Amino acid sequence: MARPTTGHLLRRVFTAITTHAVRENRPSRDFVVLDVLADEAAPSQHDLVHRLGINRTIMVKLLDRLQAQGFVTRTRNPANRRTHVVSITDAGRTALDGMRRAAAERDAEITAALTPAQGRRLVELLGALVADDEEAAAPSAEHLIAQAHYALRRRGDALMKEHGLRTRHFAMLPALDRLGPCPQQRLADELALTEPATASIVDELVQAGLAVRGQDPHDRRRYALELTDLGRARVPVVRDAMVAVERHVEKTLGPERTAELHALLTALANGPDADPSSPS
Repeated sequence: MARPTTGHLLRRVFTAITTHAVRENRPSRDFVVLDVLADEAAPSQHDLVHRLGINRTIMVKLLDRLQAQGFVTRTRNPANRRTHVVSITDAGRTALDGMRRAAAERDAEITAALTPAQGRRLVELLGALVADDEEAAAPSAEHLIAQAHYALRRRGDALMKEHGLRTRHFAMLPALDRLGPCPQQRLADELALTEPATASIVDELVQAGLAVRGQDPHDRRRYALELTDLGRARVPVVRDAMVAVERHVEKTLGPERTAELHALLTALANGPDADPSSPS
């Protein structure tokens, strides 16, 4: 497997945090949904499921409750009348401020794979990457991981907009080019993505004509995924965009601090048994 980019590592860590929060802790569930909506309204519930990589049934229940509390609204999407735009309200932003303070108290659990010094260094590096002056008084690793993920995602989305692709497709297209034809589970394992997130991204690629589901020659009961000619033509474009986003990180932090952040994120992504090479 190719060396993961900083953006891919951030997505892995972000997804792990949000998936755990949605499964285990109601205040954390509210936090991750409101935090992502504070960054950008979702054009549909389906889009929000993509962003967080969680089960759509759970998402519907979360949004129902948050709407009942007056924290979010769902309004008809003028660009697609079959969907609803999900937005955070002023009351939701006020509630989110308190949740962000509480998030700082969860940092010890989130950064359990790091030493205390490495945890503090992670916050410093992420703060420098997103220039998050608003949170400087009480920085939270959880919040800064999310903000860094959002910032790199927006940059990648802008680079790929003319091709009808988004940042979430970055790793998938080169992986399919390298592994295809292959079952969906192989992609999920290769990219360290959840099954729901992998299925959603694959659905998008198939609908865009970039990938097809054929029959697995090793097991006729399941599909094998592979790129179409158009999908293969998009791989160099995706790789160029990945390089451009990574260069932005290096330009912002410098090569040494980028390598340090990469090591810390790798440790978080791999769990407490990892041994980050950054200085403590």
